Amino acid sequence: MSTDVLTPAERPAPPRRRWPSPVTLTITAVLVVAHVLAWRGTDFSPTALAQGWRGMADFIGQALPPDLSWSEVLKPSIDAALVTLYIGLLGTTLSVPFALALALAAARTTAPNRWVYQAARSVLSFLRAVPDVVFALVFVTAVGLGPFAGVLALVFHNTGVMGKLWAEAMEEIDQGPRDALRANGASSLQVAAHAVLPAVVPQFVGLLLYRFDVNVRSSLVLGLVGAGGIGFLVNKSIKLFRFDEMATHLLVVMVLVVAVDQLSAFVRRRIGGIGA
Repeated sequence: MSTDVLTPAERPAPPRRRWPSPVTLTITAVLVVAHVLAWRGTDFSPTALAQGWRGMADFIGQALPPDLSWSEVLKPSIDAALVTLYIGLLGTTLSVPFALALALAAARTTAPNRWVYQAARSVLSFLRAVPDVVFALVFVTAVGLGPFAGVLALVFHNTGVMGKLWAEAMEEIDQGPRDALRANGASSLQVAAHAVLPAVVPQFVGLLLYRFDVNVRSSLVLGLVGAGGIGFLVNKSIKLFRFDEMATHLLVVMVLVVAVDQLSAFVRRRIGGIGA
């Protein structure tokens, strides 16, 4: 058994306490100031929320139980939910060719030159930056109230979002096949068709299904501004203070969203299994 004992001079010095760097302290201070300004600017008040419990309780009391009368509430709600589904479906599928064309132009792997690349990126940024609700308000004034305005709004906004996601997916692929085709004199279109797109089809389909799920939910909000669907019925019920009808519409929305989410997840799992 060893009897060696380290003397105090031989013992390693305890690690020195490291203080945060000036950069870390500066970032922390900026975040704290930003949150304080946001707190004051939004009139955030937990006290006001606690004091408003009577109004919340009265609202819930009027909404429950939901009105499940078939002919007056439930059947129109289901019909409007189907319209909402159709808006989300068309808004997603009709944006595919535009999103694909812009994605090919906005990906460094397929863009013919940097001018086309920058122009396509700018268009995608604009379409993505304008909310679908704003597009809906514009198209409601152009084509009138109804689901057609909602479809157009989703087509424009979804083109920007999906085009960016697809462009980024194409930039992340293995560049070997692309470089080999270009070295053999293939055009940009041939490179995209034979090297880039086949490599990203599973990602494209997965992103498309995800956007379909999101667009169905967005269709509900678009209905609040006159773009049709079940959102229009929710808005109407609120304005008429028929909160029991509103609760019925929200239950139908919940069923619709869960069904679309489960369907999308099932298809994504199947695609993942095929890709594996």
